[in-house]
Amino acid sequence: MTGPSDSPKRPVDVSASPRYKTVLADPPWDVLQKGGKGASRHYDLMTLDQIKALPVAGLAEDNAHLWLWVTNATLRDGYDVMEAWGFTPRSPLTWVKPRIQLGHYLRNATEHLLFGTRGVAPVRYRSQPTWMFAPVQDHSHKPEEQYAVIERISRGPFLELFARRHQPGWDAWGNQIDSSVAIPGYPVPSDRSVDTTQETR
Repeated sequence: MTGPSDSPKRPVDVSASPRYKTVLADPPWDVLQKGGKGASRHYDLMTLDQIKALPVAGLAEDNAHLWLWVTNATLRDGYDVMEAWGFTPRSPLTWVKPRIQLGHYLRNATEHLLFGTRGVAPVRYRSQPTWMFAPVQDHSHKPEEQYAVIERISRGPFLELFARRHQPGWDAWGNQIDSSVAIPGYPVPSDRSVDTTQETR
């Protein structure tokens, strides 16, 4: 696996053999995210159907792990997305935040990282609790601790979808970065710098 600085981005042919043992995704859910204080002020949102249609099943190996970020409002949707992507939900990992934030009914102080598997994909570490306590940073910025947790439990190669920064040792795809992979049918701004007609690997 090469990082974004090692070679030009290569397009991912989702009809070819699967490639990643672990996929992390933080979709831009459109549930309760519109309006003056919603996520729509920061980035474009996707409907549930649009998220389900992403070809994640073709990006992961037959024996793989999926880590999917959901809000409290999209918890049920997250399980549906996991199954649409070909994974079986196994457990939520709850991010406990040190300060209370907004909420329509209860004030949110948590988010959840759903863990799912497909095929034969045992975990490497069996003592991880179902919570992690980590600070809040800028909007939608997930805790850096997520990478240590995932790398302790899951095997690489690793792919992060909807990434906002590059994590060493991971491939990444998203609107806000120079993506290290390209997904046909799902263009991101950095695709313009690469000839996506080149032969896939």
